Amino acid sequence: MKTRQSIVIERLQKAQNAHDLEAFLACFTPNFQGGQPAHLEKAVHGVEHVRKNWSAMFHDIPDFHSELLRSAVEGDTAWAEWHWLSTRRDGTPFGMRGVSSLGISADQIEWARLYMEPV
Repeated sequence: MKTRQSIVIERLQKAQNAHDLEAFLACFTPNFQGGQPAHLEKAVHGVEHVRKNWSAMFHDIPDFHSELLRSAVEGDTAWAEWHWLSTRRDGTPFGMRGVSSLGISADQIEWARLYMEPV
């Protein structure tokens, strides 16, 4: 049985792979808070900040592809292991792997911690 949290993760991945920025943004609450504990300077505050970051990603990495390797849900928190792979617009390879923990409320992501690193 799918949980609402796992459905949100599936919507997120589908929007990423379709490069559908509006569908991707619909996965987040307006006041979304995100961070990367290993990269504190990359904190994200609000869905408009998500728009800025991911519109650049989709532009700079036109064949962006997201693989969901595993996921788990506990209460309103979901964990997902990702592999992002592609080629940048300039022809150089792009690859990241890692996990994200996501706080999901009312079928949207309210907060996230990303532990993604280049591979």
